[in-house]
Amino acid sequence: MDEFFSHRDGELRCEEVPLAELARRFGTPLYVYSANAIRARYRALVEAFAPDPPLVCYALKANHNLAVIRTLAALGAGADTVSAGEILRARRAGVPASKIVFAGVAKTDQEIRLALEKGILQLNVESAQELERIAAIASAVGRSAPIALRVNPDVAATTHDKIATGRKHDKFGIDLAEAPALYERANALPGVEPVGVHLHIGSQILDLAPFERAYGRAVELVRELRARGIPIRRLDLGGGLGVRYGDEGPADLRAFAALVRRATAGLDLELVLEPGRFLVAEAGVLVASVIYLKEAGGRRFLVLDAGMNTLVRPAMYGARHAIAPVRAPRPEDEILRMDVVGPICESSDIFGRDYRLPRLGPGDLLVFHTAGAYGMVMASDYNSRPSPAEVLVDGARFAVVRPRREPEEQMASERIPPWLDDPGRA
Repeated sequence: MDEFFSHRDGELRCEEVPLAELARRFGTPLYVYSANAIRARYRALVEAFAPDPPLVCYALKANHNLAVIRTLAALGAGADTVSAGEILRARRAGVPASKIVFAGVAKTDQEIRLALEKGILQLNVESAQELERIAAIASAVGRSAPIALRVNPDVAATTHDKIATGRKHDKFGIDLAEAPALYERANALPGVEPVGVHLHIGSQILDLAPFERAYGRAVELVRELRARGIPIRRLDLGGGLGVRYGDEGPADLRAFAALVRRATAGLDLELVLEPGRFLVAEAGVLVASVIYLKEAGGRRFLVLDAGMNTLVRPAMYGARHAIAPVRAPRPEDEILRMDVVGPICESSDIFGRDYRLPRLGPGDLLVFHTAGAYGMVMASDYNSRPSPAEVLVDGARFAVVRPRREPEEQMASERIPPWLDDPGRA
């Protein structure tokens, strides 16, 4: 989203704030988010469906920082959660319980009880076993759980294998052919109320054809269930809309909205969407500092202070982020091919090969674009390096929304057992 990250006077800014100034004040690696980029993406999605938009439940797993969630909640967004912790985060950030959906393949009894206690909108059921457990727990506490079965439509999305979730052999959801009988069971069970159908076929999808196939199968199921006397009133379409990491074209929101309207025409359904990456990925960047440029084995390695502990997507998925210097290159700068790597003692700690970048030296700043999703939320303390701070920028204002954690703070919650305090007793 170039309008929110642009060069002015030769340096890259997030909205009105120079990234170099943020790096100087808060250190690197550093995650920086544009509040107005998040708002713009949410509004564009809602406006594409006007005048009757669905409930947009932000998928917290993409970025669960409270300030990010609050930014979206203030616009009217709900929350798609996959754990008790995420339910608590959503509530802490101001999301009404009536706009929270609870998904996930392994809900514990404690998590189910919490969801019922909070009075959330819907629990998405992943299996027959989970349905029975929810019914039993809800009955025991004198509540009725609003549920939607997550159906697996057996649609292969055009995305990375590790983030495709709607194929028959994936671990997610209930086989579409088995769903009617399980809905019949749900309709007869005390403690549950089958209110909806849910599906989610994967993430980072830019081709709309898989959505069309999956939604068509879900709508057929809704019609069949209603014909059986099960009053389904809600269709939860999941998320999955892709973003630009490189030269991909942007998602066509109006075409997507038109597809959904065609698929659901005449059904009078409440619609729910669960975007995560789509709302926050392009609204965030990772700023890193150069340690040095190394030449070995006939290759150039640009070594950074950010690594796979900071941004794991390249190591985990083979993902490739656009990387650029914070200072705008000058016409006379020498452009070199180099492999961009981190400081971690793993051969997989590489962000990518053959990036074309100007010759850079110690202390120079680089920015990883499209890092607002699955960045800091998946970071770790591996190698006991300082954990990045997170900063939210809103026009000319900015605030640290998660402080940098130094090794001493990382160790603060650890304990040495008494018998190890005395080396002579070990």
